[in-house]
Amino acid sequence: MLVVIDEFNGECPAIGVGRIFRSDDVIGVLQYMFAIRGVPEHVRSDNGSEFVAKVIRRWLVQAGVSSLFIATGGFRYAQFT
Repeated sequence: MLVVIDEFNGECPAIGVGRIFRSDDVIGVLQYMFAIRGVPEHVRSDNGSEFVAKVIRRWLVQAGVSSLFIATGGFRYAQFT
């Protein structure tokens, strides 16, 4: 699954389901999201192969977006008030 979550408001505007996601697949989803929601300051992701691919990092740099990675083996807690 490729899940896109807006960390600011907690929305999940995109979920992709497939057996495999290549870097081109991820770029396609990101292009769509950037077109409808605007270009974000950064994209946070795990260290999955499709996210550390040079193609995606190069594309994000060209789009003016920085990359942030979740620490290996780490996860984040959500706080609800």
